[in-house]
Amino acid sequence: METEFTPIASLIGGVLIGAASVWYMASIGRIAGIGGIVSRLLSFSVKGIGPGVAFLVGLLVAAPIYHLVSGSAPQVFSPSNVPLLLLGGLLVGFGSVVGSGCISGHGVIGLSRLSPRSIVATGMFMLTGFITVYVLRHVIGG
Repeated sequence: METEFTPIASLIGGVLIGAASVWYMASIGRIAGIGGIVSRLLSFSVKGIGPGVAFLVGLLVAAPIYHLVSGSAPQVFSPSNVPLLLLGGLLVGFGSVVGSGCISGHGVIGLSRLSPRSIVATGMFMLTGFITVYVLRHVIGG
């Protein structure tokens, strides 16, 4: 699957992600990692869930807002193999728990803070992604 080269849109998206992460940490005092936000919400503790709920609602309404502003829906590519998709989701969740964070927490916040743990975790995410793409394209996919 080929994708378009979109440096301006990618730069704008990166700046928005960085700004949102800084704003979240400055205003809430917590890292804007999706895994941590979801795990705090799933703990069913009412104390301090408002910012997490607002963050997740923002993620969910971003695509419809994009559609309203641009007039076109964002392209989404998803595998049609539902069991494989579910397995991947479970493995990502498991990895987030074992790695004490997710790609958004380690990769966006941890790397910018030069956290050694986040540097190692992000390296492992990337290596696992490279291996997965190689196996799916060259071993399984033919």
